[in-house]
Amino acid sequence: MKLNPLKIGNLTAKIPVIQGGMGVGISLHKLAGAVAAEGGIGIISTAQIGFREPTFDADPIGTNLKAIATEIPKARELAKGGIVGVNIMVATRNYDEYVKVAVGAGVDLIISGAGLPMNLPALTEGSDTKIAPIVSSVKSAQVIFKYWMKKFDRVPDLVVIEGPKAGGHLGFSLEQLEQYMSGELDYDEEIRQIIAYVKGIAAERGVEIPVVVAGGIYTREDAEHAMELGADGVQVATRFVTTYECDAPDAYKQAYINATEADITLTKSPVGMPGRAIMNPFLKRAKEGQIPHGRCHLCVSTCKPMETPYCITDALVNAAEGNVDDALLFCGTNAYRATKLESVHDIMQEFA
Repeated sequence: MKLNPLKIGNLTAKIPVIQGGMGVGISLHKLAGAVAAEGGIGIISTAQIGFREPTFDADPIGTNLKAIATEIPKARELAKGGIVGVNIMVATRNYDEYVKVAVGAGVDLIISGAGLPMNLPALTEGSDTKIAPIVSSVKSAQVIFKYWMKKFDRVPDLVVIEGPKAGGHLGFSLEQLEQYMSGELDYDEEIRQIIAYVKGIAAERGVEIPVVVAGGIYTREDAEHAMELGADGVQVATRFVTTYECDAPDAYKQAYINATEADITLTKSPVGMPGRAIMNPFLKRAKEGQIPHGRCHLCVSTCKPMETPYCITDALVNAAEGNVDDALLFCGTNAYRATKLESVHDIMQEFA
């Protein structure tokens, strides 16, 4: 099957692959720039993006905002004219400021999930930045479209459907995840329904709204299956972790390479959402009881610092610094399929 370019308004990705945003510190300018340079869409995760800066502990939000403004130009330098975007979680504290800084830095695309980005059109109004909500159900797509059309008289430039096989935080209950993963529920049918709804609205308004499928996309065969369901492109994250260009440390990449299928587990994140990660000494300790933590890093609005079993920022920063036994190692269902390091170029050519 031929994979056609992905067109988002006046932007065209020669290869219809969006590299998924992975925080903290896993998809920054190096990975995003490399994917963009190969004809895909490179995505920087803004989640605690400034964690390496000396001011982070004292002023995490201010430091993150400065880091967004510097990471986007760095990715552009590597992108060779390619498309660079950011992933900003709706649950992020001071979400509006994150969006405005990214727009001010001239980012091409904002992908937003972990909540419904109801006011994203207002925050990007007057800019050339394209906006894309992440949805996991027809219901969430309908809520966003109806609100945006009524309040802003606009629709998304792109829709990302994130399924139950994705990594990190997931937009499903644990019960739903078990039903989808066991085959009791068919997520392909949900994808078809979401695409039909989006394309129906697009036809009514006389516009094109591409739809991208994420979650469990690892090979070209996976991408072709998504296209058969009606998708215009795919979002790939886990596959890019074990690339030379990925911003993650070698120990993090090796954890993927060492992982078996049995090591990949669902866990309840301290911020109130289910997540998928590699079972390791840290997760085992977390199951046994609370892991002490220091001051709050103001990551997401859903976290209750006094009640949380561990600090998710600390756990993810440890991952980004290579302290993998004391870290939360988010991953997708296919992480165990990684057996070696690859180049972004070779992966993108597989999807070309």
